[in-house]
Amino acid sequence: MAQDFWSSSGYGLLDRSPEGLVATDAWIAHFLAREELAPPADAGPGERALLARVAAAPRGAVAPGLVAAVEDADARENWSHFLRFRDRLLAHPTLEACYAALFADQAVDVAPAFVDTLAQVITRAALDGTEDPWLCRAGELLFRRQRVSAEGGRILCADAATIAVFAETGGFGSVGRLLRSQDALPQVKMDVLTRENAPLYFLRDELFGFVLDLSPGREGAAALARVLERWIARMAGAFVTIEPVERIDDPHWRWHVGLDVDSTALLNALYRGESVAAGDLERMVLLLRLEFRDAGDAVAEMAGRPVYLGLACRPDRKLKVKPQNLLMNLPLRSRQ
Repeated sequence: MAQDFWSSSGYGLLDRSPEGLVATDAWIAHFLAREELAPPADAGPGERALLARVAAAPRGAVAPGLVAAVEDADARENWSHFLRFRDRLLAHPTLEACYAALFADQAVDVAPAFVDTLAQVITRAALDGTEDPWLCRAGELLFRRQRVSAEGGRILCADAATIAVFAETGGFGSVGRLLRSQDALPQVKMDVLTRENAPLYFLRDELFGFVLDLSPGREGAAALARVLERWIARMAGAFVTIEPVERIDDPHWRWHVGLDVDSTALLNALYRGESVAAGDLERMVLLLRLEFRDAGDAVAEMAGRPVYLGLACRPDRKLKVKPQNLLMNLPLRSRQ
């Protein structure tokens, strides 16, 4: 039975077309409940007037004076970011087209939080109908920052924001903060997703509390490969097969794509035959091999050849996947 998940993304409020997801008034308006836009109790009349204007007509034009009249500087900035995002969104027929255009223009003028929001809801659509908790947990990597650790020979990925909350509160909110200040709170351990606890994912999907094992040969690495296949199919219309590999042992290596800043740099250095420090190589979390199912989807020079993908963490062990790299850097014939 298909499961619902990530309902806070507003996925259920969107319309669908043959080309992709279509923004509705209800989906645009659901952003108004976010803490960045919802006015606090002491909000001034200017901030409340702007909220009322957008709530009444989510697609309606907003005069610059209405934004300028917002009394609080932080709120004024948040509204400017939101309205820029909304206008970008309304300039395109689908959310997928909006996301692709952000990077095709080489001028991303939308706040990162809204870029991640688009990535989340597009990933949600790509995974629609799934019953597989590993696919959903792996999908979180496309829009949420992770923290990587090595434990018992395993490569473990945990949600960075959830770790920060647990570090402060132990997962128990304001009571946890009090207990933490009194050194009376035991260490709370986030659960690694396993076959035994996997059914609980769909009860806790909005908590982002499961750790994913990305070790080669484990379910997490295979699930991320499947998620990337679906992302490429939805966003680029190309069908590919992706499999984790332990190393690149290919004398005919011609093309690679880093899924983040660090893996891009590492793969570039390895491709050029440069020496890479052991500590830097250790930060390469995962390598994958991509093959086009239809050679005609690739540029001529890559027909029948594999593309290697890399995923690496930063020196501070943080990891932020950039799924847009798959749109901009794959050797797709459609991009020529």
